[in-house]
Amino acid sequence: MPKNTYFNLQENKRNLILEVSIDEFSRQGYENASISNIVKNAGIAKGSFYQYFEDKKDLFKYIIEVASIKKVSYLGESQIKASSLDFFELLRVLYRVALQFLRENPKLALISDDFAKNTDREFKEEILGVGIEKSNEFLKELLQKGIYKGEINSNIDIDFIAYMLTSLSIALGDYCRNKFIDLYEMDEIHYYKLVDQTIELVKQGIKID
Repeated sequence: MPKNTYFNLQENKRNLILEVSIDEFSRQGYENASISNIVKNAGIAKGSFYQYFEDKKDLFKYIIEVASIKKVSYLGESQIKASSLDFFELLRVLYRVALQFLRENPKLALISDDFAKNTDREFKEEILGVGIEKSNEFLKELLQKGIYKGEINSNIDIDFIAYMLTSLSIALGDYCRNKFIDLYEMDEIHYYKLVDQTIELVKQGIKID
């Protein structure tokens, strides 16, 4: 994660470095992304970069974290809290929003797509840990609310179910990337059917009869 020196920068400078980095990774992928290009386009010295980040991997992990936070909050916290939807309908909305997020954040989508297809397993697990942790915590909160409202079996292992739901979301994305060359051309109706099937699978395991 970024060092304190990065967060001590003025906001416009931090944003410029982040935007230039996202642009570089989206065009070149992780393996071919160049720190030299990033510092040149951001107008900073190469030495300054290493005062902000440990290395290229550290920067990439930060971008994945930024994308994860943005995705989790895409509906807006106030909208989530005020929602009258039950847990399963809300989960359906969140899964559907995932496609909307990818389409409305094309550079982040390209980074995610390249990452999913082209990195080795060990590195993939290391980087995914950043987003998985945040997703799990978010889903655990929703599960607890569902239990409180009497929608979900109170005997479930919340930690495990949250992890499973995150894994299902990742699997859904991986399946779509393998099935469709371009997510922007994916038929929304088909995608929504996949989401519905996923929700029904979850219901069978944790819903109160």
